[in-house]
This record gives sequence, C-alpha cells and structure tokens, in this order.
Amino acid sequence: MSALEAQRPRAPSWLAGRGFDTAVFAALVLLLWQGAHLWGGEVAMTTPLGTLLFTAKTLASAEFWPHAYATLSAFLIALVIAASSGILIGAVLGFHRLSGEVAEPVLVAIYSIPKVTLYPIILLFFGIGIAAEVAFGALHGIIPVILFTMNAVRNIKPVYIKSARVMRVSGWPLFRTVLLPATLPEVFTGLRVGFSLTLIGTLLSEMFGSKRGIGFVLMQAIGLHNMDVIMSLTFLLVAFAGSVNVLLLAIDHRLHRRA
Repeated sequence: MSALEAQRPRAPSWLAGRGFDTAVFAALVLLLWQGAHLWGGEVAMTTPLGTLLFTAKTLASAEFWPHAYATLSAFLIALVIAASSGILIGAVLGFHRLSGEVAEPVLVAIYSIPKVTLYPIILLFFGIGIAAEVAFGALHGIIPVILFTMNAVRNIKPVYIKSARVMRVSGWPLFRTVLLPATLPEVFTGLRVGFSLTLIGTLLSEMFGSKRGIGFVLMQAIGLHNMDVIMSLTFLLVAFAGSVNVLLLAIDHRLHRRA
C-alpha cells in the first residue's frame, strides 16, 4: 500500500453496516409518512411526530394495558398451539410420505382460503371470547408450520440416517445429533412465518368478535374515525411485529448459515 493510499480518508465502517441501512430506511419511511399526511390531510393520516406523542400518552394510560395484556395472552397461547401442533403434525406427515403427499394439496388449499370466511364457524364452536381468539390465531399460524416442518423432514438426506444406523445411533441421540440439526433451520423459518400470521389472526378475531384487546379498540377507533388512536395502535403493532421479526430473521439466517 502506498503512502498516498494510506493517507486517503476512509468512510467509517458503520456506513456499510446495517445501522446505516436501517437509518436510511427509517428516514425514507418518515419522509413518505409526512408526504402522505401533507397530501391526505389530518382526515386521512396524522403526522409522525403527532403519532409518536399520542403513542406516548397511550402507553402512559391505564386503560391501554388491560387490552394489550388480553391481546398478548391470546396471541401467545395461539402461537404455542400453532407451533407445537404444527411441528408434530408436520413431522408425522414428513416421515410418512404417502400421508404427506395426500395432505399437502389439502393444506395448501385451506391456506389459500381467506380465513375470515371461516370465522363464523369458529364462533359457533368457541363462542365470543378468548377461546375464539386463540383458535382463530392458531388457525392462521399452524399451516405454515406444518408445511415447513414436513418439507424439512422430507429433505433430510438418507445418508445421515443410514450412517447413524451403521453407528448404532437411535432414539434420543439420533434426534439430537441428526434429525434436529438437519431440520431446525427450515422448521424455524416456518415458526417465523407462523408468528406473523398468528398475530394477524388474533387481531382479526378481536376486531370482529371480541369486547377487549387491541383489535377491539382499533375497530372502535375505525368506527369513530379517530385517526389518533388508529395511527397510534398501528404504529405500536408495526413496531412490535417488526422488532420481533428482525430478531427471528437474524436467528433464521444464522441457522441456515450453520446448516
């Protein structure tokens, strides 16, 4: 390296990092948000600053947290059901190829149906309340988990299992050392997709058939055309879902790199 090259100023390392990309993306979102407000006016959208200030008031309000707790409780229960049941069913269908080949087109067909059309059936079975919210949320999230898990099990290389049998590895050691590492990246991707869809299903259930929760408050605000509440709750939901998805995506990429 020449002396001239050594003296040449270099851009800070963070400019090429994700922090800079995130800052640029956030700035573009805020500019577009402000532009949309200027174009549509207060009737259509509040300003970014106004939304942040009202969100701070919302978080400081005692009325918000019972609704947030109701939504989070229903969502977490639905997510656990969707994840555990989806992994179990997907593993069974993956190992039994005939059942998987029969079930896959049926699952894809059900997945393509707008779940709102099935909500009256959910209400008939579970009634209005947390049971319906959990069932509707789990219905949204379980199918992606099943499909990703089934494909992960199908794609296990037979040489791995044959080698384990030659070395007389079976039972829990086989699962821990062969099956789990081979399927975990794809299964985790299904869980990441199932997380977002379960959250959507839970909120939709609260919007159309509940008397509590963030979805219920959001539906009330839509009916009253209260843009402050609508924008504030939307911002909180996007911030929550986006933050968790960034974390899940980072773990997902790491698992796939290791695989």
